[in-house]
Amino acid sequence: MAAEETDTAGASRRRRIIGMGVWTAAFVVGWLVIGLPTDPIYAFGWLWAATIAWNNARPWRHHLGFVRDWLPIVSLLVIYNLSRGYAGKGVPHVYELVRADTWMFGWATGGLTPTVWLQRELYDPAVIHWWDILGSWVYFSHFAAALVVAVVLWLRSRELWARFIRRWFFLSFIGLITYFAYPAAPPWWAGKYGVVDEVARISTRGWQAMGLHGAGNMLNAAQVNVANPVAAMPSLHTAFALLVVAFFFTRVRKRWIPVLVLYPLAMTFTLVYSGEHWIIDVLVGWLYVGVTFAVCALAERWWARRRARRATEAREPVPVP
Repeated sequence: MAAEETDTAGASRRRRIIGMGVWTAAFVVGWLVIGLPTDPIYAFGWLWAATIAWNNARPWRHHLGFVRDWLPIVSLLVIYNLSRGYAGKGVPHVYELVRADTWMFGWATGGLTPTVWLQRELYDPAVIHWWDILGSWVYFSHFAAALVVAVVLWLRSRELWARFIRRWFFLSFIGLITYFAYPAAPPWWAGKYGVVDEVARISTRGWQAMGLHGAGNMLNAAQVNVANPVAAMPSLHTAFALLVVAFFFTRVRKRWIPVLVLYPLAMTFTLVYSGEHWIIDVLVGWLYVGVTFAVCALAERWWARRRARRATEAREPVPVP
């Protein structure tokens, strides 16, 4: 019996190694030919394929369960991306954001905003440095990190997956409301229209050095064609980065927390340096993460109490008149 179980485990491990090897080779080809998966539908396809490769011994009913659970989420992501594109019609807010960044850091930057100062110190239009390449990878991770974490949680614990998804979508929802209520321009827009000194938009220039690009898609085209593409406040790039690591703060040993925090800090540097966001956008994004965790925790505790009360009432005998 033990020998049979060992053989079964070995065969399963070999199938998994082969499956993930095929998936990795296909992903690299797609990455080089089509582009990095910066679109939620394209990314979903690769992640679903990864779960199939990882659990290729499972029946198709299991793999179709992934589509069942994730189709509403991907649909909401598409709606969110398109809706976000419609926010910010007209002239966006910008002067108060410039004043906020200058007030916080002007003493260290000679009165400049952090973006203008960083580009003066580090940006060279003629040379792509290692930090440009690293920054472009950090920027790309925004399109994949939350999805990858959610998929891993789906494979390991549906309860944790549901908790993560609730926080992810609540954060997206309050961010989207803010985009409509307070449309704000990023540093590259301010530089383009002379509000601050010239700012280059360089979040993906590191890909050029490696001959890479993001995958073009109808969704991105729709956003460009129908909307004003400015939505700086809050920075959901850094908010999602903090959400991804903060979700695990209570689930890892404390010595790992400083390591986890490096990711949202790296995202912050990338976005400010590349002209995508102001520091004040980042701080508000982090505040939104705190609000998200607090609201979702309160809602989950309320729902748990409600279910427990209903269960208790269902067990109580009905009094006989």
